[in-house]
Amino acid sequence: MASARHRLTTPGTRPEGELRHMELGFIGLGQMGRRMAIRLLDAGHSLTVFDRNEAAIKPLVERGARRAASAAEVAAASEAVLMSLPTPDIVRDVVLGPDGVTASNRTTMLVDLSTTGPRMATTIAAELDKAGRITLIDAPVSGGTAGAEKGTLAVMVSGDKHVVETLHPVLSVFGKVFLCGDKPGMGQTLKLANNIIAVAALAISSEAMAMGAKAGLDPQIMIDTIMASSGGNVALRDKFPRAVLTGTFDFGFATGLSYKDVRLCVDEAEAMGVPMVVGAAVRQIMAVTNATFGSDSDFTSVARLVEGWAKTKIRSRPS
Repeated sequence: MASARHRLTTPGTRPEGELRHMELGFIGLGQMGRRMAIRLLDAGHSLTVFDRNEAAIKPLVERGARRAASAAEVAAASEAVLMSLPTPDIVRDVVLGPDGVTASNRTTMLVDLSTTGPRMATTIAAELDKAGRITLIDAPVSGGTAGAEKGTLAVMVSGDKHVVETLHPVLSVFGKVFLCGDKPGMGQTLKLANNIIAVAALAISSEAMAMGAKAGLDPQIMIDTIMASSGGNVALRDKFPRAVLTGTFDFGFATGLSYKDVRLCVDEAEAMGVPMVVGAAVRQIMAVTNATFGSDSDFTSVARLVEGWAKTKIRSRPS
């Protein structure tokens, strides 16, 4: 078995020794949460769910989940609660609010799959420690909606190692589990680092691809060549062929959430005394994309923004 500091697992695997069954709760059934909750049900876990959007709850109930009317009701029915929520403020309200997770005396483990930043994670963990009842496990995920559906996410876990070991069979349903450290917030720091790199690749690739397209280069030939060269990156590998060359701009991650993640990363880095000069530029271009196309647009719309500035289109050409 790998060390406790860094372990890889494949979807559905178990550490040595089958662990006892737990009643699970899941709060937040958006694009990512819904898919992860379905994987838990398909893996045979008992699940109580809640989302403020009733329409999001119905498909889970049809698959065997129990409906709850609040976060507190989820916690009352669950030994461990998982959350996948859009913003740090919503996470704080769901955990510490008057009808939140802490209103119940049953839940002892809380897993935050959201991207909230390390300061929010440590704040919530400290509040939970005061009550002395619930342990927070930081477990942000990366891999998009496709990864959530297929169980190929990267799960970046930090927190009490004994609790992490107890939850390992649950988390491994989502994909590969990376143990980042024993303090809440360490997983969040790694997630923010990952996200700003990914968005930076998308932004600079948009500018380079627009330059090539305006010069008359075939965008697909550009991608094929760059991916075989030193400039290859995940944006050109996945995002451009699927959502930019097609002109659909529908990769599956909202501009507003991407902007939130980048903003969080730069703010957290600056609070630590780490300058982010390039990161600040990425934050700015995502702010403009968000203002131009709206928070519900797809984050590949940054390429659409650059197309407008360059007066060109980055599109597949007829063969």
